[in-house]
Amino acid sequence: MLNALTFRALKRLRSALQREKLFRFQRRVPYGDLVTDRWENAQEYGFGDGTSCYDSALIIGDVRVGCHCWIGPGVVLDGSGGGLDIGDYCSISAGVQIYTHDTVRWSLSLGACPADRCPTRIGNGVYIGPNSVVTMGVNIGHQCVIGALSLVNRDIPDGMKAWGSPARIIGPVD
Repeated sequence: MLNALTFRALKRLRSALQREKLFRFQRRVPYGDLVTDRWENAQEYGFGDGTSCYDSALIIGDVRVGCHCWIGPGVVLDGSGGGLDIGDYCSISAGVQIYTHDTVRWSLSLGACPADRCPTRIGNGVYIGPNSVVTMGVNIGHQCVIGALSLVNRDIPDGMKAWGSPARIIGPVD
């Protein structure tokens, strides 16, 4: 248990780190992102060189991320349903959720049916906009753009942009 002196010292440290972050980068972040390094976080997960991952991201199961990717704050990467593969040079924006399982049948059957599981794949050079959801089993091709707030519940071929709920292919990436 923290004694009062240690608690006050931690609060002072947090305040000093927040002031520095605000001054240098004009942002305020959760405590974990103040005291961790995004590139070290990615290394600890075994992600590729040059990849950064916010401490506030939730990483579950078998998740593989390539080189030079950005995993934003509040992201959920679920590889518990057979693996999640994310290629190189991907931007996974704040609040994105990518799944490899769901519990719909399990819930509706009152636990009689198992959770559904299926791997999910994201190609190289993919941008996924903020607060988008990619459902289990979806494959997003190389060099795709997924617009903000999209629900991606079907495959997106290489070089396409898609958005909406559910996401619809709009056309080729310019």
